[in-house]
Formats: sequence, structure tokens, C-alpha cells
Amino acid sequence: MSAASTPVHFTGKAFDTCEAPSVETMRAWRGSPYGAVGIYFGGRGRGCPGQRELNPGWVSSVQAMGWRLLPVFVGSQAPCVEAPAKKPFAIGSDPWGQGTREAGDAVRAARALGLGTSSPLYLDIEAYRRGDAQCAATTLSFVRAWNREVRRLGYLPGFYSSADTGVRDIEAQRRAGTADLPAVMWFARWLGKPALATEPTLAPAAWTPHARIHQYAGNVTESYGGHRLVIDRNAVDAPVARLTTARAGSSSAEPASAPATSSTDPSLSFSSLPLSSSSTVRSSASPSVHSAVSRAPARP
Repeated sequence: MSAASTPVHFTGKAFDTCEAPSVETMRAWRGSPYGAVGIYFGGRGRGCPGQRELNPGWVSSVQAMGWRLLPVFVGSQAPCVEAPAKKPFAIGSDPWGQGTREAGDAVRAARALGLGTSSPLYLDIEAYRRGDAQCAATTLSFVRAWNREVRRLGYLPGFYSSADTGVRDIEAQRRAGTADLPAVMWFARWLGKPALATEPTLAPAAWTPHARIHQYAGNVTESYGGHRLVIDRNAVDAPVARLTTARAGSSSAEPASAPATSSTDPSLSFSSLPLSSSSTVRSSASPSVHSAVSRAPARP
């Protein structure tokens, strides 16, 4: 496998916030404990669709500072999604076709930002009603189609959801041997502290090695260098985006060289994850009701 097709993996802390912060804020936050940031790069269900700062220049600038990126796509949602703000984006009558189309949208949006092949694209599926078998089946069909198409187009499909709804259902499908499941699992359980390897919904060996993210706190306010943000906190041992640099006058692209890991920032650690390893954010304008145990908030 070539270096260009091998995902880059990050171990450390990350934050996500509804709208990509300014370059100045990202520079100030280099003094924070975080080494990666979640970016809401596409999808019709985003809470902050404008993303005034998010463009290829922003991506390359923050990457050059040493940040690593976790691209999140907030597309169609489960028909029984809990958050009222997400109900208008319910999956329709053709979940497989819709998932395939939205995967194409995600890849086009990623390419437009300069996120290259082998980058993970994390599909955000908000918490939905438990016990609704038809809703779960529709959602699974959408997610599997999205995953398959993202893989076909050369990217790595990741999945974000509540530990007690979307993540629980995907884990059940993994146990059943279902195909076209996510390669990386990002689970929300707001414990206030990281529990990356001990999530009770997941089998200990599931989505390992280097294929888990735990969102362990949400809607918290932090300030570094005089720049204040409302964020979610995440513990990461998972792939991050690989940037490309387009040559002038050419449609081809090549991986951008990553800046060296700073010796003063022990939270940064990089290695490789095979593309085939598939098993074994923020301040939302419309947050859903908080659960002290597990929650996928009304995501951006």
C-alpha cells in the first residue's frame, strides 16, 4: 500500500465546535491540550451551514500549525431522530439510494477543501428513538450505502452517534457479520472523562486498533490566548484527514507533507491504519435534551 493511500492516525485530545473558528483563534488554541479539531464540512443537516471560515486556505493554515482534522458530515437523519431541529432532514423512502448520493456529496465537499483520499469522513447520525425497528433498519440501510460509496471513492467511512442508539445498533450489526459498516467509531457518552477503551456498548476488540473516538463532554466553555469557544471534548485514537496540494494548472493532487510533531506537545502521535481496517461540536443552535449517561447532541 502506498503512503498516499495509508490513513494518518492521531492519538490525543480533540475538540469540535459548531462553526470552524478563525485562524487567529486556532493559533491561540495551540496552547490548549487539544491537538485535533472536528470540522463540519458538509451535509444538509448541519446546524451551522454557513461556515464562514472553512475553506481550503483555512484547512492548509491550521494544518501547518500542527492541528489535525476530523471531518464530519451531517446529512440525512434517522426518521425517528430525537432532536426537533433534525426532524426536517429525515431519511426518505429510498435510504440506500439517498445514502449513496450523500456519500458522493461528502466526497466532493472533502475534495473541495483539499482533503485527500484515505482521509476519514465521519457520518453524523444523531440520537434516535430506541425500540423502533423500522426506523433502525432504514437508518442502517442509509449508513451502509454511505459507507460503501465513500470507500469506493477512496475515503475512509467513519460513524458518529450516541453510544446508546446508533453505536449500539451498528455494534449489533458487526456482531452479526453485516457488511459495509464504518471503519471508525466515534461514540458520544458524556461521562466527563475519557473512557475510550471501556465503552460498554462496544466489544473490547471492536474498532481497534486506532479506530475509536470518545466524545466524553459537551457544551463546555474554554478559553485559550484570550479566545473563548463552546466545545465538545473528545479522546481520539483514530484516523485524521490527509491534505492534498493541487499543482497549478493540473487536476492532479499529491499528499501535503505534514509538519513534524512538536516535542513540546505530547498529545500528538502519528502512525498508520490500513484502509481495510473496518471492524474486527461545538455549540448547536438547537440542542436536544441532555442525558447524563449517553447522548449524541443536536450536532452542527
